[in-house]
Amino acid sequence: MKHLIIMRHAKAEKDAPSGEDFDRRLSGRGREEAASVATALKAYGLKPDFALVSAAARTRDTFAQVEGVFGTINALVSKDLYHAGADAMRRALEKHENDGDCILLVGHNPGVQALVADYLFEGAAGADIIEKVRGGYPTATATVFEVDAAGRAIYDGIYLAK
Repeated sequence: MKHLIIMRHAKAEKDAPSGEDFDRRLSGRGREEAASVATALKAYGLKPDFALVSAAARTRDTFAQVEGVFGTINALVSKDLYHAGADAMRRALEKHENDGDCILLVGHNPGVQALVADYLFEGAAGADIIEKVRGGYPTATATVFEVDAAGRAIYDGIYLAK
């Protein structure tokens, strides 16, 4: 893997008809946000060739919007990523690190925020960006890391839909 994109799902509806959090879909605003972030990533010159996606409806919907911008992306949709912690997401990424040059992970807070903060700290990112992420990680936010030869994730940028 040469690039890693970690993305929180876009804005979801407040409640699902089923009453289950897992079933909440993206709102109209969320669909626009996800496409906007994907467009920014594409303009930056990135194209995910493998994705790890939580099986929740809102993360699958976010990924569908990303594919709408990039075209088909090989993906593993996993219930294990639904509200996974940073350690579980890191293990999933390590397991699939050879599945593409640019890997996208679409997940949920607080795990996504914690994972991004961990990678920022480990990659010696500036204190200002680390504090910004620790202060909040809104929906439809993606952070890009360049992965060096030693496998370290080095901060490359944050993309917000807003």
